[in-house]
Amino acid sequence: MSTILSVENLNVAYGSIHAVKGVSFDVNEGEIVTLIGANGAGKSTTLNTIAGLLRGKSGSVTFMGEDLGKIPPHKIVSRGMALVPEGRRVFLQMSVQENLEMGAYTKGGAGVPADLEMVYDLFPRLKERRRQVAGTLSGGEQQMLAMGRALMSHPKLLMLDEPSMGLAPILVEQIFEIIQNLHKAGSTILLVEQNAQAALSIADRGYVLETGKIVTTGPSGELLASAAIKKAYLGG
Repeated sequence: MSTILSVENLNVAYGSIHAVKGVSFDVNEGEIVTLIGANGAGKSTTLNTIAGLLRGKSGSVTFMGEDLGKIPPHKIVSRGMALVPEGRRVFLQMSVQENLEMGAYTKGGAGVPADLEMVYDLFPRLKERRRQVAGTLSGGEQQMLAMGRALMSHPKLLMLDEPSMGLAPILVEQIFEIIQNLHKAGSTILLVEQNAQAALSIADRGYVLETGKIVTTGPSGELLASAAIKKAYLGG
């Protein structure tokens, strides 16, 4: 199994706040890897730095064998990485279909109709609402739209930042089912989640972040069975 993403000794600071402290981890092709931890642990900062939206103070991010250190975010997307950001961030004034088309901006127009059909097959609700303004969608539908928009670029690595945040339990279940279906269809996924139980139940491996550092790592089954993890994150 080849390593698709390698993060080595990553340090990120906001002014005097050292948010990510020497974080190292790998994602192999075909895996779901999850970063779990409490709010403020550095999970989203790590993802945003991988995506080029933030710059690390030191350390390296290697994707498909290439150091991303000086590559701007839009070029990182064209290399095959897509981020579904925390809080969805869809274009609220644009229609569902226009949002999806924005996801294909790095590819040019030729394959867009086929890609739209692929997304509509995955998310039939988006097809029903394709002409609807995105700002009128429910939270769950906006999350589906954000995921669909990311898939329009055919990413080799799909990064999801808190996809269950603010959703009703039944929608959380649905979103995690969709993530599993994407994985079965061949997607490699890096998942950041506060809902540790849900994340570990679908991931291959997990890394636990506390105050900017990785404190535990292992196969998801092991982490789910760990008394310390249960106590800290699973309400056990």
